[in-house]
Amino acid sequence: MGECNKMSKKVAFHTLGCKVNTYETDAMEQLLLSHGYEIVPFENSADIYIINTCSVTNMADRKSRQMLHKAKKKNPDAVVVAVGCYVQAAPNDVLADTGVDLIIGNNKKQDLVQILEDYFKDHRQEAVIAIDQEKQYEELELNFVSDHTRAYIKVQDGCNQFCSYCIIPYTRGRIRSRAIDDVTAEIKRIAQNGTKEVVLTGIHLSSYGKDFDNGENLLHLIQTVHQIEGIERIRLGSLEPRIITRDFAEELNKLEKFCPHFHLSLQSGCEATLKRMNRHYTPGEYYEKCKLLREVFDHPAITTDVIVGFPGETEQEFEQTREFLEQVHFYEMHIFKYSKRKGTRAAVMPDQVPEQIKTERSNRLLELDGALSREYREFWIGKEVTVLLEEEVTFDQTSYMVGHTKEYVKAAVKTTAPSNTLITGKVSRFLNNETVIIENVLAE
Repeated sequence: MGECNKMSKKVAFHTLGCKVNTYETDAMEQLLLSHGYEIVPFENSADIYIINTCSVTNMADRKSRQMLHKAKKKNPDAVVVAVGCYVQAAPNDVLADTGVDLIIGNNKKQDLVQILEDYFKDHRQEAVIAIDQEKQYEELELNFVSDHTRAYIKVQDGCNQFCSYCIIPYTRGRIRSRAIDDVTAEIKRIAQNGTKEVVLTGIHLSSYGKDFDNGENLLHLIQTVHQIEGIERIRLGSLEPRIITRDFAEELNKLEKFCPHFHLSLQSGCEATLKRMNRHYTPGEYYEKCKLLREVFDHPAITTDVIVGFPGETEQEFEQTREFLEQVHFYEMHIFKYSKRKGTRAAVMPDQVPEQIKTERSNRLLELDGALSREYREFWIGKEVTVLLEEEVTFDQTSYMVGHTKEYVKAAVKTTAPSNTLITGKVSRFLNNETVIIENVLAE
């Protein structure tokens, strides 16, 4: 592609993977917009296609390759850029296997404008650094969010845990936290544009502040964000169970804007499996954290992730996990079948579980998840809740505004109020398996 004025360049993004990737894509889009580029939908013809890749599993690698090939086919004359975790994990493979024009690793996304300009000047193909020694937080930022109701705010990067199934410490590097002043400045801008709810997220959110020498931690960050005018709700991304202490929970409970929805990563309810995973807690310790949360908060939502079919998982070990999930009584569970990830210890462990067994175990847990989720929602029937409206939907030819309670229960309200409105009322019944109806609206 020959050189042309950047003002005329159309750029299309596609994002794979986690909420952190979504945040980084939004930040890159705004960075390019501020430098005169035009952002277009990925389905459209573009001069530049940027794929923000994921590498959490071999399947994620494959999906990343597929999207890179798809972009190249859409416009053979376009510049195709691979960004992110798959690039960081295997830069040479990405260049060799996908035919992309440019690769950009993690912690170089902030330099996107200069990297593109360098490419058009001398076709420099690679901008990837060895991230394992990186100590600086990459300062990407948002000025607005397209969904003005809820904003995901990245506050932390990297992970020091080295779970045996996970490649992320190698693709994201060691923990790096974002300064509280930078986080709050961004959230203030977003609040001024009307956003009422923020979700603080990171690669390993529980590690926030551990690389600081000033004693600041995740609780301090939440307390500071709570003071920002215009923000009505604060949610947290995935947490490690060991961050839950009585002091942490009680301090959060003092914050009116905090949403009592805790996504505590579990992965297995069997102690032997957790040891093979290199997870640093036992099922008993995990259960005590859930019990503590239920002592401090009134019916908090506790959700989790579970991996089935991890190498060496016997039927007895799986049954221990299933019984533990029933004991904890989660609101929702994200069930994943173990997938090999090249470069991790688990990929070469003996006693790999056959796919058929993984599927059967996954189906059993998905059935349990459906039952537990409905039980949690049933608790709220007759209770007063507040819903932040998000979008209009139609059920059986009737229009509703749909949003979520603080506990992240999906709720529908018959109202003419617009999205981004907080409405208080009583839960009356189920609309469908995933949604309750709010009637007797008390305030809006």
